Amino acid sequence: MVLPLEGKKGLVVGIADKHSIAWGCARALHAAGAELAVTWLNDKARHYVEPLADQVRATIMSQLDVSQPGQMEHLFELITTHWGRLDFVLHSIAFAPAADLHDRVVNCSPEGFAKAMDVSCHSFIRMARLAQPLMKNGGSLITMSYVGADEVVSNYGMMGPVKAALEASVRYLASDLGPAGIRVNAVSPGPLATRAASGLNCFEEFLTDAARRSPLRRLANIDDVGDLCSFLASDASSVITGNTLYVDAGYHIVA
Repeated sequence: MVLPLEGKKGLVVGIADKHSIAWGCARALHAAGAELAVTWLNDKARHYVEPLADQVRATIMSQLDVSQPGQMEHLFELITTHWGRLDFVLHSIAFAPAADLHDRVVNCSPEGFAKAMDVSCHSFIRMARLAQPLMKNGGSLITMSYVGADEVVSNYGMMGPVKAALEASVRYLASDLGPAGIRVNAVSPGPLATRAASGLNCFEEFLTDAARRSPLRRLANIDDVGDLCSFLASDASSVITGNTLYVDAGYHIVA
């Protein structure tokens, strides 16, 4: 059996625990034959992430807090030393200070907005810049968005504008990096029961309502997201770039 990602090497950023979107992606990428580098946020997260990294036989494992100067550069130095190349990056991280996230957008602080933009959006741009020299034969950059980038979603707050900026960044990065054969896409899952999403107000009720209203009468899960990301990392997606692709049981088409 020929695996679609056999021989490819990729970085997965954003695994926090077994419920993370990034974990569903890592499993799918590994099952498709990819060799992975996996990161954790801090020492507390390492306890949860390292056993998962072992399950997908990650050959590079490292801490990465994108808000800490030098950590991202150190990670890419490790990749350069161990692999000397990179075929794909999966960016699945986002953050907003709780006080800003739970208040109205009009009330968000300059500091909170800047922090959310740095972690959730600009870190993807920085990764793209560091990955480009390693993608000598082209590659794939993938990030995670949400329908709140296009529509007002109750309790999503300031993350709506931040995700909108991320989707715009995907388009501009696709234009910048296309001549080098590097594809850039965003994946937009529907509501998922992850630890990060649990920080939103009334999220359990929102999940129930989303499943009821989606055309397929269900929610996507992390494995559904992983399958799409595995395709985007493969050569089968060689002419797909600059897009936001929905994997949400059709939720985004319902008014």
